[in-house]
Amino acid sequence: MKQEAPYVNIERSIIKEYRKTIWRPFVKGLQEYEMIQDGDRVAVCISGGKDSMLLAKCLQQLKRQSDTKFELEFIVMDPGYQPENRKLIEENAALMNIPVRIFDSDIFDIVVDVDQSPCYLCARMRRGYLYSHAKELGCNKIALGHHFDDVIETILMGILYGGQINTMMPKLHSTNFSGMELIRPLYFVKEEDILAWRDSNHLHFLQCACRFTEQIAKERAAAGETVNGGDIVHTSKRQEMKELIARLRKNSPFIDANIMKSVENINLDACLGYVQKGVRHHFLETY
Repeated sequence: MKQEAPYVNIERSIIKEYRKTIWRPFVKGLQEYEMIQDGDRVAVCISGGKDSMLLAKCLQQLKRQSDTKFELEFIVMDPGYQPENRKLIEENAALMNIPVRIFDSDIFDIVVDVDQSPCYLCARMRRGYLYSHAKELGCNKIALGHHFDDVIETILMGILYGGQINTMMPKLHSTNFSGMELIRPLYFVKEEDILAWRDSNHLHFLQCACRFTEQIAKERAAAGETVNGGDIVHTSKRQEMKELIARLRKNSPFIDANIMKSVENINLDACLGYVQKGVRHHFLETY
């Protein structure tokens, strides 16, 4: 009897074992926010982590069974990974039957000596490279692997550190690349379910390939520190939000949903001010 390829069981787990926690929330996000239409050519941006790899498999499955006619390109940008990190991405792509296109850039070399907001600069540059390469491939959309936890963490960061209420949108038009759109199909998929899917399939993905973060992790490991079950340490405001939400969740299991609802139920009649299309408004204007 011919043995099935590993990717077959990986794909099957998404629509069977994790149908309720991954597949249905994935489809819900696509439908609720009308992310993919007939004729779309979507560049699936793969970083090598669990989120983008799951995204690739979900979109492959969707293409097989959906009545919507669209095309997929799976792109990996190498910003200057260590050889072992790039090798891991290539091996996982082969294992999971994801036909990736890898292109190189020198982003890590550019931002390595930046003192002010290197992560912000790195993220912006990576997004620009992805848009540009996707457009060269004839794509009109790029899909990123941000999930539900990323969304609610962004909401809290905006309130506590930015002094504003906003969120990571499920889709948005590019301001620098005409005709291009960004979509986030995992918008309703929770990170704990992605982790469960990864572990049940015995998969090992890139944790974080940032040179700065890797160096901190090595220093902490040398000092005998272990954080997050051995995962790479993220020394960022986002990690602070992740830990804060985890503490709040112990007192209220609905905390995640309530944070999300906070940006769905904004009452402009009870706001001191708001910004719309770049114009700032004050409640006294209509008082």
